[in-house]
Amino acid sequence: MDANLEDALAAFQAVRGRLFGIAYRMLGSASEAEDIVQDAWLRWQGTDRSVVLDPPAFLATATTRLAINALQSARARRETYVGPWLPEPVDTSADPTLGAERAEALGYAVLVMLEKLTPTERAAYVLREAFAYPYEQICEIVQVSEPAARQLVSRARKHLAGESRREASPPEQRRLLTAFLAAAKSGDLVELERLFAEDVVSYSDGGGRVRASKFPVVGRLRVAKFVRAFHTHFWEGVDVVEAETNGRPSLVLSKEGTVFAVIAVVAGADGIDQVLWMMNPDKLGAVTARATA
Repeated sequence: MDANLEDALAAFQAVRGRLFGIAYRMLGSASEAEDIVQDAWLRWQGTDRSVVLDPPAFLATATTRLAINALQSARARRETYVGPWLPEPVDTSADPTLGAERAEALGYAVLVMLEKLTPTERAAYVLREAFAYPYEQICEIVQVSEPAARQLVSRARKHLAGESRREASPPEQRRLLTAFLAAAKSGDLVELERLFAEDVVSYSDGGGRVRASKFPVVGRLRVAKFVRAFHTHFWEGVDVVEAETNGRPSLVLSKEGTVFAVIAVVAGADGIDQVLWMMNPDKLGAVTARATA
């Protein structure tokens, strides 16, 4: 490798974590984010780097614009997705903020809500809220005026504020997840109901690849009965490991050494608001790689 390319690689590797963090928040997919980062590297290789004054800014811009384009096509695919779509879980135990200034736009519930924003709104929100980019840089990246960039972020904030609930603290989330696991394995209907908020929703993402509920299950009693209904066979021979994915306490489930599910809960003041079952094998690569490392 010549010195020029070595310098290019060093500049790229210095911000690679941040580039992945941007792309992942934009797409909710670790595998697609990795593709975007690789494309950004190829662009960086083919660029006349002698005229680039700020390599990190150049790479962030390239990554964001590639992610905007990718998100537009990803949305068309998700319209035909089988069952509920959930983000692809990523291990954040070593990097709680996933290359960002703050851990914003990383939780499962927020990533699902971000799907309702336009790609440009999503980019502006991610760059501002997670990475603390100044507006003068955001407007250059997404190619709008500075007032328009401010408006994009403001609209995104209002949209998310209208749908989000105040989440419980991480220790409380972990406590509720541990209690949920015990009740789910034993099929304790009373305890499950006690843990759930009245309007709790269970989402199962199998993507048509494995057996999973194709519709959300809503309501305290219905979700409790749903979880109890398969407790006698679902947990048999399953190894459960506590983990941190997307900045949240999670459970990684494996059978005979193969990871087949990640479970997380979203909890608020009234108990567990959402139970998330990530079971699509195409989405477990990032967690599986960590589990077998």
